[in-house]
Amino acid sequence: MTQPPTGPPPHPGSPHPGPAPHSGAPPQPAARPGDPTLVNGATTHGILGRRAIRHPWELPLLWVGVVLTVVAYIGWWTLIVSTIVLQVTQGEETVTSLWQYVGVLPFLIQLAVTLPLFPVLAWWVRAIMYAQIRASAVRMSPTQFPEGYRMVVEAAQQFGMRRVPDAYVLMGNGVVNAFASGHGFRRFVVVHSDLFEVGGQNRDPEALRFVIAHEVGHLAAGHVSYFRLVFANVIRMLPVLGPAFSRSQEYTADNYGYLHAPGGAPGVMGVLSGGKYLNAEVNVNELADRAATDPSLFVHWVNWGSSHPVTTWRAHALRDRTRPGSLWIRPRGALYRSPLPPGHVWSSRFPTPGDAMAMLTAADARRPGGASGQFGRFPGADYSARPSIRALQTSAPLLSDRTTYVIPPGPYRDDARGPLVSAAQNPFGPPPGAPSPPMPS
Repeated sequence: MTQPPTGPPPHPGSPHPGPAPHSGAPPQPAARPGDPTLVNGATTHGILGRRAIRHPWELPLLWVGVVLTVVAYIGWWTLIVSTIVLQVTQGEETVTSLWQYVGVLPFLIQLAVTLPLFPVLAWWVRAIMYAQIRASAVRMSPTQFPEGYRMVVEAAQQFGMRRVPDAYVLMGNGVVNAFASGHGFRRFVVVHSDLFEVGGQNRDPEALRFVIAHEVGHLAAGHVSYFRLVFANVIRMLPVLGPAFSRSQEYTADNYGYLHAPGGAPGVMGVLSGGKYLNAEVNVNELADRAATDPSLFVHWVNWGSSHPVTTWRAHALRDRTRPGSLWIRPRGALYRSPLPPGHVWSSRFPTPGDAMAMLTAADARRPGGASGQFGRFPGADYSARPSIRALQTSAPLLSDRTTYVIPPGPYRDDARGPLVSAAQNPFGPPPGAPSPPMPS
């Protein structure tokens, strides 16, 4: 909804009185050229946004969803018209026998009832959800959680958003999550309190910055558009294509997050895998390498049915920016060889207790000072004697041999992720001044 224009009172006799005077509150912005409309998109980049930053599977799957939805509506109209015609010309018995012959009554009920009502239901559910958030969550603003709100504003500014989205902190009850949605032309971001806590200066503010940029990226890419929601309705019902379409959107939002806060990429993988306290102890290189070293069919099966890329594949995509995130088949290329076998091999390759104890002793001998006691970092405690969070997350895994795989220097698949960076600037690389692991002979 647009706000009423500000300015002097109208001339006498005008049917629209001017705004009531008030003090202390800033004036409401008037509608002006460049506001979101039905055809110009949420950003200044147009309705399709920055196409180069999208995952290559996203738009093709979207168009498949549009076609399926259009076909479904054509089928709905055909069913309704045919039923009416048969009712009039052949009688009720013919209609009943036809439906019994088809034998898919639950599907027909869904097609005949849910499909035509979905646009109304989607609008209503989004309105209720936005109202619930406004009624129960804490709104980020220049005066309430200003650090988080600044992150939202900076991401919106970089992505070309026409309006800064609403932003809220919601009690997480232990859930580490965030999401983005909208209602009408309004857009909003919600960050669970458990995830918001990660953003403290003594924690990992860049990880929170990445998460917020990821959610604002969903908005900038049009993922919460009402029309996209309606026309992608049918594909989301399908067991393989629906999750794939969702995963492609998540990879696109990760691209936005990396564009805005590349230094937070290792941190957010630490949070998503280890939680808000153990995130500092997660070696993200070891996490990403497991995506390439565990080719199990069942890992693929889990990924194919997931709305988000599995964490190991997602970490691999954020580390190697020269290729899009893997949607169907595991990514290739591990930087390190782990001393432990991957989970898909026979148990005969798993270490005995004696072997495992020997590896623990060897790792303890190589562990940097202050890196033991991996039981999480908590607000208010002094961890100055320990290595930094990012140093632990991006170090070479202990007891792991370096492989011959090297992340190519570029060019990147798209031009929206920013300029190429050297290996020393790679946020997943070792900290400046740290010795590089030896290459195998």
